[in-house]
Amino acid sequence: MKKRITLIVFSVLIIVALYVLYCFNYIPHKKYTNADFNIEAYKSNIDKDNDGIDDQTDILNNANNYVKTNPKYKSKYYNTGYPDDEYGVCTDVVAFALKDAGYDLMVLVNEDIKNNKALYDIDAVDKNIDFRRVKNLKVYFDNNAISLTTDINEIEEWQGGDIVVFKKHIGIISDKRNRKGICFVIHHANPYQIYYEEDILEHRDDIIGHYR
Repeated sequence: MKKRITLIVFSVLIIVALYVLYCFNYIPHKKYTNADFNIEAYKSNIDKDNDGIDDQTDILNNANNYVKTNPKYKSKYYNTGYPDDEYGVCTDVVAFALKDAGYDLMVLVNEDIKNNKALYDIDAVDKNIDFRRVKNLKVYFDNNAISLTTDINEIEEWQGGDIVVFKKHIGIISDKRNRKGICFVIHHANPYQIYYEEDILEHRDDIIGHYR
């Protein structure tokens, strides 16, 4: 009887551990595509960098290309603005995704701060770091991007290449979805992250912005 109870307890602990690992994306989640939900992929009518790829697709591709470099999570200041080594943080996923599509956030955010300083909670303007802060990007996208729903259950309104902002985090929406049709996010959250493309939206209650 005692052995049976021990086995049951052990089994329950294993199940709980696997569930926790799954929830935190240490166990990969099955991925679905737009086609699985009869959702048409959004294509932008703008090609900012004239590379023959629309901006929406360009941003998505660039985000994927950036995380393929396997950046290590570390917050550092760079005189170049953009990280020029193997390190990065969440905002760098977005910055490089947009930069390689023709949108230099270091320049654009700095210009927006100069033109709308009252909207930004900044004591001293620093072009090299301001565009790498989530709170500043939130203001910038509020001013310069199309604001979309933050209801993740409106699955057709979420498309690969969109930008999602959380209270203290940011990422690019993936073109992959979970079994409910809710999009994965391409992001860089911490040093312990195994996968850069994760099924996290359902487990967040701090989404404060969704942009295109």
